[in-house]
Amino acid sequence: MTRFLKKLYLVLILIFLYAPIATLIVLSFNSSRTRAKWGGFSFKWYVALFSNRDIMQALYNTILIALISSIVATIIGTITCIGMRKMSSFSKSTIIGITNIPMLNADIVTGISLMLLFLSVGIRFGLGTVLLSHITFNIPYVILSVMPRMRSLNISTYEAAQDLGATRLYAFFKVVFPDLMPGILSGFLLAFTMSLDDFIITHFTKGAGIDTLSTKIYTEVKKGIKPEMYALSTIIFIAVLILLLLINRHDDNKGEVNSIITTI
Repeated sequence: MTRFLKKLYLVLILIFLYAPIATLIVLSFNSSRTRAKWGGFSFKWYVALFSNRDIMQALYNTILIALISSIVATIIGTITCIGMRKMSSFSKSTIIGITNIPMLNADIVTGISLMLLFLSVGIRFGLGTVLLSHITFNIPYVILSVMPRMRSLNISTYEAAQDLGATRLYAFFKVVFPDLMPGILSGFLLAFTMSLDDFIITHFTKGAGIDTLSTKIYTEVKKGIKPEMYALSTIIFIAVLILLLLINRHDDNKGEVNSIITTI
């Protein structure tokens, strides 16, 4: 009886979490504009979505910002982890504590703080300010992913490579970098997902005429919920789900990822 109640409790939680999303996905294929009537299975809202230039521009901005910010944050975060290895435990703990603040801080506080910073410096709001903001809050997630790999790194292999005649740079890319790659890829995918999904910080730091998918959806919903928004939300949900599955699969199959990277 106890096992049955536990399973029932788990099923109820899953239904509570995913029933609204499942409803949204079903409605995105409903040919009828009204939500109260099923007019048949259709892709017309997806066709209308991809015919909307404003939404396509917002999609382009979202992918561009997510890709660039993730790459830059991954580079900075990886370099930070490498630099912290030679620091004292106190300095390392201090830096980790500072980098964790953006993750623990409320998004609205981070968004307003960045907005005030850009205003005080005199930076014009636009695509650049959104990009800088996303890099800022993505760096801690990269450090969080790379640091465990850095702690488990065997420095003796790096020193042995140098003893055998390898330069520091060659030894790093041939010995250290492959060991860090699983953490680096996890950090990149996590940063990309967080950037793709962000709304609050983007809302406070974007300029006029600049929209990402999250801010565009917010603007459109205020005018009235259109069926195209169901299709857009479904695509975003599936994209984020695929990225999260890749992150989890990557963590569970690090050896397989290493072999793929070597092959590439």
